[in-house]
Amino acid sequence: MRLLVATDAWHPQVNGVVRSLEHMVAAGRRRGHDPVMLTPLDFASVPLPGYPEIRLSLVTARGVAARFPALAPTHVHIATEGPIGLATRRVCLAQGRPFTTSYHTRFPEYLAARLPVPERWSYACLRRFHGAASGTMVSTPSLERDLTGRGFTRLMRWTRGVDTDLFRPRDGEVLPEALSGLPRPFFLFVGRLAVEKNVEAFLRLDLPGTKLVVGDGPDRARLAGVDPAARFLGTLTGEALARVYAASDVFVFPSLTDTFGIVLLEALASGLPVAAYPVTGPLDVIGGTAVGVLDHDLGAAARAALAIPREACRAEALRYTWAASADQFYGNIEAAHAEGAPARPGRQIGSLRSLPGGAATPLRRVGEG
Repeated sequence: MRLLVATDAWHPQVNGVVRSLEHMVAAGRRRGHDPVMLTPLDFASVPLPGYPEIRLSLVTARGVAARFPALAPTHVHIATEGPIGLATRRVCLAQGRPFTTSYHTRFPEYLAARLPVPERWSYACLRRFHGAASGTMVSTPSLERDLTGRGFTRLMRWTRGVDTDLFRPRDGEVLPEALSGLPRPFFLFVGRLAVEKNVEAFLRLDLPGTKLVVGDGPDRARLAGVDPAARFLGTLTGEALARVYAASDVFVFPSLTDTFGIVLLEALASGLPVAAYPVTGPLDVIGGTAVGVLDHDLGAAARAALAIPREACRAEALRYTWAASADQFYGNIEAAHAEGAPARPGRQIGSLRSLPGGAATPLRRVGEG
């Protein structure tokens, strides 16, 4: 399989979409596939107003079509609904080429948080975008139910994984210098400092010890004034990020709009219990387990999570592997492309579904009962 992955989210961005695609590209090469990327690095771009670290590609369908002969893909996956995704979709439709998509971001909620745009308008646009695909991958059961209720079809399950070698308990290691001398317990947030992440809700909690914030974004200056005692550590990756996870006591996830939250798995793999709202993402990863507390009172959840054994968190994270995620991802692509053109409503495509770390089993199409 020579898979073209078209995405508007790529380096130097640091987010769950980029991490997921990185792992899928690496896994594809290990499996004998030949994934190639179409990203903002391939085009001139301009910074997104109000969010300069995200760049919008100046791309047209003609410009994408001109690259197809050299890329020579046998399969196409469109990961995002931005300029590159839109242009690649247009090319595929013009050429009668089947493609898959994935739904990573609750864009309607993000847009409504910034501009007076009704969510139903944005969902209508997204429904049209993904409706042309032979299959659309979603990360969780609750997201699948939500999108089904909004009229999305041909949904396929694609869960996520975590690097349990990097993100692990580090008992006995020296505390990161940035945390030395700070009062415990440490309540940690990792993510973009932007309005859609609801970081202010975390910073306004009345908690003992110290709040730690890892990440950067357009709201950093404003958020720094919400709780002057909180420690903003900036963007961390690799070992530096893993050490902060392992040194903390509770991971607090205040987002109300994330579709999954890979950071949840990174925290659990590090032995860190989770406190979050009972919404999509946390409900799917934490709900029904004993490794976190979900409550509409986020402060109460954070304090209660202190009592959760770290060993239980690590054990839960070991159920999620990038290998199992790749099984679903490439299985979905093969099944959807074998079907060809987008299916009519009610027609089966034959995707794959598996529990984290488990064997793949046939997934009924949404709406089949």
